[in-house]
Amino acid sequence: MSEPHSLMGDPPPDHSAGPLSGLVVVSLEQAVAAPFATRQLADLGARVIKIERPGSGDLARGYDRTVRGMSSHFVWLNRGKESVQLDVRSPEGNRHLHALIDRADVLVQNLAPGAAARLGIGHHALAVSHSRLITCDISGYGSSGSYRDRKAYDLLVQSEAGLLSITGTPDTPSKVGLSIADICAGMYAYSGILTALLKLARTGRGSQIEVSMLEALGEWMGYAEYYTRYGGTAPARTGASHATIAPYGPFTTRDGQTVLLGLQNEREWASFCEVVLQRRNLVGDNRFAGNADRVAHRTDLDKLVREVTSKLSARELVNRLEEARIAYAYQRNMQEFSDHPQLRERDRWATFDSPVGPLTGLIPPVTFHGEADGPQRLRPVPALGEHTDAVLAWLDAAKDDTREGGTACPQS
Repeated sequence: MSEPHSLMGDPPPDHSAGPLSGLVVVSLEQAVAAPFATRQLADLGARVIKIERPGSGDLARGYDRTVRGMSSHFVWLNRGKESVQLDVRSPEGNRHLHALIDRADVLVQNLAPGAAARLGIGHHALAVSHSRLITCDISGYGSSGSYRDRKAYDLLVQSEAGLLSITGTPDTPSKVGLSIADICAGMYAYSGILTALLKLARTGRGSQIEVSMLEALGEWMGYAEYYTRYGGTAPARTGASHATIAPYGPFTTRDGQTVLLGLQNEREWASFCEVVLQRRNLVGDNRFAGNADRVAHRTDLDKLVREVTSKLSARELVNRLEEARIAYAYQRNMQEFSDHPQLRERDRWATFDSPVGPLTGLIPPVTFHGEADGPQRLRPVPALGEHTDAVLAWLDAAKDDTREGGTACPQS
């Protein structure tokens, strides 16, 4: 990649190294989708300058107070960023915003529809004045169509995408317990930005990226949509069981524990009958001849499986599953996930700083082997406006350098 203009200014002293070290990202972001995308970039070493409203900041700062007074959402989504308070609608704040964009490689925004254009930072205008800039606009429903101006919250998009209709029990549609529409939009924004960086390295031209929450979640709904369009019925709501594979789901043991198990093929079904159920005769039962038959007779099958699992302890059941080479998992709660032996054995937890003191979090899931020894260092969570003065001073220094004939320059 040719040297981006942002490398011509000095990064903050505590800026971490990483594959994206030297990349400058300016983000006008709220809530989950855009912050999720930019935190992935920050974890890879990018300098992410987060623009926040004076006084209140990102609305996610106020979602809860569970992390020693800070919001769990904000801590999760904003580690490693610099917080700058700007009233971007004021003349002075807008000038600072444009000056930051002049120094940026990537601009991310999930403002209300039309807000970016009103601020003078719409992607059409910036494509002309900043030919190397990568812009990424994240919205609920996209920049066109009759839904363009609708407010889009995660649960509402889950509903519009049909996710609620296939999630839950037969009696009760349910939302996914995470902000999955936001998260998947953020992941597509992140991968789109990385793709645009490859294009920039090859062609020297920036990109204008748009990600819609509905379209992002719709991509994840692909199998269910095909199943319904061509099968005539939607996948059934089956609680924690799989809608189209059986047996696949939770079973309770004699000691009250819940073990989830899943089969994928006929070899596993034969082994499951012989070793786990100890009823080899079921292999020849026409009700269970193939997966489609087992799904059709799920009630009978689950009853047979429960008759066995209810008489075994969790350890005894797991021993049988391991002998039969059947996949399984314990149904863990969040505290048990925090104490998960696999994450502990792989040293996946690390501490990072915050305005409320040291906190613990998972290190990023993509491991770059050979990049460094030991766990990856996690960068701090910013206080509101913590970096305003330093970032504005960086802008002033860049202007002085330009006046004195230095190399700092905006994109052209």
